[in-house]
Amino acid sequence: MQRSSLGIAGVDSIERFDVSAAVLSTLAVVQLVVYAGLQIPVGLALDRVGPRFLITLGATLMVLGQASLALAPGIGVAIVGRVLVGAGDAMTFISILRLLSNWFSGRSLPLVSQLLGTIGTLGQVLSAIPLSALLHQAGWSTTYLVASGASLLGLLGVLAFVRNGIPPSTRSIDLPGHRVSIVAQLRSSLSRPGTRLGFWSHFVTQSSGTVFTLLWGFPFLSVGLGYGPAVASVLLTVIVASAMVTGPVLGMLSARFPSRRSNAVIGIVCALAVSWGLVLGWPGQPPFWCAVLLVVVIGAGGPGSLIGFDFARTFNPLRSLGSATGIVNVGGFLAAFSMMFLIGIVLDLLDSARGGTGNPAELYSLDSFRIAFLVQYLVVGTGMIFLFRSRRQTRKRMHEQEGIQVAPLWVALTRAIKHNTGR
Repeated sequence: MQRSSLGIAGVDSIERFDVSAAVLSTLAVVQLVVYAGLQIPVGLALDRVGPRFLITLGATLMVLGQASLALAPGIGVAIVGRVLVGAGDAMTFISILRLLSNWFSGRSLPLVSQLLGTIGTLGQVLSAIPLSALLHQAGWSTTYLVASGASLLGLLGVLAFVRNGIPPSTRSIDLPGHRVSIVAQLRSSLSRPGTRLGFWSHFVTQSSGTVFTLLWGFPFLSVGLGYGPAVASVLLTVIVASAMVTGPVLGMLSARFPSRRSNAVIGIVCALAVSWGLVLGWPGQPPFWCAVLLVVVIGAGGPGSLIGFDFARTFNPLRSLGSATGIVNVGGFLAAFSMMFLIGIVLDLLDSARGGTGNPAELYSLDSFRIAFLVQYLVVGTGMIFLFRSRRQTRKRMHEQEGIQVAPLWVALTRAIKHNTGR
């Protein structure tokens, strides 16, 4: 909820702080820059101090960040608030993933990880509906003070219930993170092609949904497509519903077919490309079903990105899992803040070219969004090139070290069909 709480205020932020779209995108981008920049340091710290301390610190920073945003007299203090939120957010998710690795193993871990992501997406519902309604009824300060209070409740819950302890059945696992230098540990994680495959999987699946839910989705739906705040909020919750359905399915498929996880990532990216192409390329106003299809596919991107963390877990020992998870988590947010900032710049340039005044109705026109959102194809397309490269290297190492050779998907499907037919 804290991460996506600014996305509902895209229009209100411009009016409250009297800024351009580029400056507004900076407000969101700085949050993601801090988040992405802290992933590797947090991952390294995680291997040394454990998840409970970092989750506690993260909740504290988000309490302070949302309170700063609530009381911000200008854009400068607001940026400081989002920096704190980004820093707190950076310490939370990968710490919980490490907590799960302490308590679960085997085929149950991919499913539990997807369930974690599914529960997390419920925070977007809190942003899209009650927080959005509160913003338009009670005002800016009240809304973000309530968000700050929610983090305070989370902090108290962590202090009361969360424990680092590894179950007795797994305490024999070697955890020599404190004996390995930070540079050596980071180099070791980066040297594994499976870590890089996780990074690029996260890069291509997470970014579109992050850009949409954190900043540009609400103005695109409410102003660009003309659906208004109420319908836009409902469509944002469809993203969550989609994630809740696809998450467990992807978790079960990842556990059942671990050598085909990258095919799920590629399929999600192709679906995103097609659904965005329909909405952006439709002559005139796209039909409502196109928007629904888009948000459903965007919802699948979040669970798809969790496959990247599964790659990190599979191809890294537990002692360096924190640093590897941090590396993977940089991917999607690196792509997201690049796209988010570029979209803001393109919107401003198009508005200026038309002699606009920065009025939201002109700035967020559908024609402007059609061009600005094309940035996604450039960024994600670049990521796909590196994903295929990392996948090839990962499969090569699996063959060299473990004798496992993964056949192309079409070959595997042909064999399965022949086998079933033979029966």
